[in-house]
Amino acid sequence: MFTGIDDIDWASLRHAYGTARDVPGLLRGLASEDPAERETALDGMYGAVHHQGSVYDSTLACVPFLLTLAAREKGQDRAGIIELLVSIGGGTDDSGDTDDAGGAAAVSGLAEELHARAHGAVRAGAPIFARLAGDADAGVRRVAPRAVVGFLDEPARVLALLRDRIEREREDQVLIALAEGLGAFARRYPAYSGPALDILAVQSAPPNGPALRLAALGQLAARAPERLPENLVATAVGLLRERSTRQRPSEPCHAATDTLARHFRRLRPSDEEGSQLLRTLHSALGDRVPERIALLNGQLMSPGTSDRCNAVWMSAGLFRAWRGDYAGPVTLIGEQLGAEEGGLRDAAVSVLGDLHELAAPAGDALHELATARPDLWVRRWERGAPTLGGLLKALARSGDPRAVPLLAEVLAGAAVPDDLGVAVVPLGRQAAPLAPALLRELAAVAPDSPTAVSRALPLLRALTELHEESVVPEALRLLRSRPEEEPSGLVTLAALRALRAFGATARDAVPVLRGLLGGGSGIAAAGALWSIEGDATAVLPVLRRELASRDPYRRTAAAEEMAGLGPTARPALRRLRRMAGSGSVWERTAAAYALWRIDADPEPVLPALRSAWVESPYPRVRIAEGLREMGSAAAPLRDLIEAELGSGRRHLAREGGHGSDDIPKDEQLLRLCREVVRGAQGDV
Repeated sequence: MFTGIDDIDWASLRHAYGTARDVPGLLRGLASEDPAERETALDGMYGAVHHQGSVYDSTLACVPFLLTLAAREKGQDRAGIIELLVSIGGGTDDSGDTDDAGGAAAVSGLAEELHARAHGAVRAGAPIFARLAGDADAGVRRVAPRAVVGFLDEPARVLALLRDRIEREREDQVLIALAEGLGAFARRYPAYSGPALDILAVQSAPPNGPALRLAALGQLAARAPERLPENLVATAVGLLRERSTRQRPSEPCHAATDTLARHFRRLRPSDEEGSQLLRTLHSALGDRVPERIALLNGQLMSPGTSDRCNAVWMSAGLFRAWRGDYAGPVTLIGEQLGAEEGGLRDAAVSVLGDLHELAAPAGDALHELATARPDLWVRRWERGAPTLGGLLKALARSGDPRAVPLLAEVLAGAAVPDDLGVAVVPLGRQAAPLAPALLRELAAVAPDSPTAVSRALPLLRALTELHEESVVPEALRLLRSRPEEEPSGLVTLAALRALRAFGATARDAVPVLRGLLGGGSGIAAAGALWSIEGDATAVLPVLRRELASRDPYRRTAAAEEMAGLGPTARPALRRLRRMAGSGSVWERTAAAYALWRIDADPEPVLPALRSAWVESPYPRVRIAEGLREMGSAAAPLRDLIEAELGSGRRHLAREGGHGSDDIPKDEQLLRLCREVVRGAQGDV
């Protein structure tokens, strides 16, 4: 099995953490009789030899031994070894959307050569994968189709093998993998796709079982939507429920103590096969949002707890990526808050918490559970400070005023979560009754405490949002206590923003602000000083100096502050015009906005804003704010605004991200765009 392994100079080979002298031990561990040792060895292979999809010379040296291990008739955990080989070789991804980690985007030089050699080495073992497609181990049969499609360069043979196996197979998980293999085959070999799609069309119809039919429908939706039944949603929902009746009820997952890691494990879908089946179908439907909403509604009304839990989780991707009328599914997600299954309830809370104002249709359900379960208001961890519970956070983020008295009770408790202030911001002035308690918490923050940043930032932001003038002395106290050698200190910047927001009310801060003008926080200090006393002779030289900085972030920040000075900043026009014509999208956006505020000349402003808008979606909120202010002068850019309003895609959603502010930022952008259209028409 390991013939020749000791003839390799492993010490001269490398992996992610240096010399590969430990690799023979990992390979031998994969053949161990001890399951724990095999698992540890496989983790080591992914952690070092194939770290984050990378290929090293030691990775190449492992491939022949991995192929031998995969081919052993009585070997254990061979499915995991085959999956590792597919990843190393960069096999075709079943979804058709991206390549596997091992087939990451090509890079230059040696890395590109190593990836190509790895693909060739795994491809040399393709006959092994073809044989394993009929292995006695169902787990091996499940992963073999992907390997066959990805590495056996004989399309007629591959198609015949997939056809034969799907006719003989009886295990649902393997049948699903074969359907996915046919879809991947159709993508890899377009000239042979017709027969593959014919097979999928047959498998999507009775008398085949619900799991195979759902898998086939998902592949047809991605490769040949014209072959889908007219009543696709009703068919898929019916198959889902039929499948659910055949499944053993999943047992709820409970954690004895709630560590962060256990909490996230608890939130995983209990039926991952069902999740993948419906996720594939949702992904294939893409921008057909009304159909996806109808499908989601059907999932959320399923009698099966696992089906509903899967639906809740996959709804998050739909909400984040696409715009639509989600009142129906959000209401149904709210109904899951009353479920006895804690995992389903937690999933619903997590998804609703990221929706912000879009969670309003679930407001009654959130409030009902929050009032019934005060034990969920604060989450306590084995390590670290307590945080605001997701339930109360979701209610507050939705802007529901019923969150205010509940937050007041939390503020009156012994352990106030550091992040409570963040939940106050979406409530706006409705949360004014909380101001005294928030001030009390801020006054208790010791500037030299290790927790000063985590505690002070949310409180400063919340009190500023509430326009609570009593925050000024506290902001000044924190500002005086922060060392100047901390030029980018977050507390310093938050305190300066608070002082700026209150203008002349913060006049006592002027001496401190003047002392900060020459330091790293000079830009923010200049903005606060201008807001308080409007002295351009002190502020303008600082901002002009920063406009010439080599740091693009400082140039952008200086331009933003210049906008506040208005015509007083005319001496900076020349440099701002240059910035508007070059630099990053953020520099162009900030400079253009400043130019409009200073000179009200649209000629240099509109081209800069158009180029920044087209180049990146991320400054669009700021650009839209500027266009709204420009009123009818923004009319030449109306095409950009109307295109944004007509787009179903949320352009501010980060790829693969889970940002809690993606949706509210996108909704803000849409509101601003509508206001720009009205302003360009001269209505406002």
